[in-house]
Amino acid sequence: MRIAIGCDHAGFPLKETIAAAVKSAGHEPLDLGTYNTDRVDYPDYAKKVAQAILEGRAERGILLCGSGVGVCIAANKIKGIYAGVCHDTYSAHQSVEHDDMNVLCLGARIIGPEVAAEIVHAFLRATFSNEERHKRRVGIIRAIEAGDL
Repeated sequence: MRIAIGCDHAGFPLKETIAAAVKSAGHEPLDLGTYNTDRVDYPDYAKKVAQAILEGRAERGILLCGSGVGVCIAANKIKGIYAGVCHDTYSAHQSVEHDDMNVLCLGARIIGPEVAAEIVHAFLRATFSNEERHKRRVGIIRAIEAGDL
């Protein structure tokens, strides 16, 4: 898989660790910035990662900011993007398996590099379960997103 990676200035110090974890899991990172610690606006990078997924340039995304929350909120405003903040491996795989999450959000000021790499591996190994109850719930979420509910 190709994995779009984006971050703001607070997430930048962890970005290379994330890209290395993506590579070590056998996937290709697509680095969409930022490229230094100069202050930038995290919604811009959430949009870049989302666009890469929606345009088919990446299958999933990883976003980094200080807490993970800002990029998560911004990404979830974009139709077709299902982002979650995960600071443990269980949430990272369960969110894909049950909720069909396609963007992992991490707080670079919350977790260290080793934990972050483990979380990335859990996210990338996971696939949607296709269990009927999960398909039903994801269907409800998509209906809400479409304005049908």
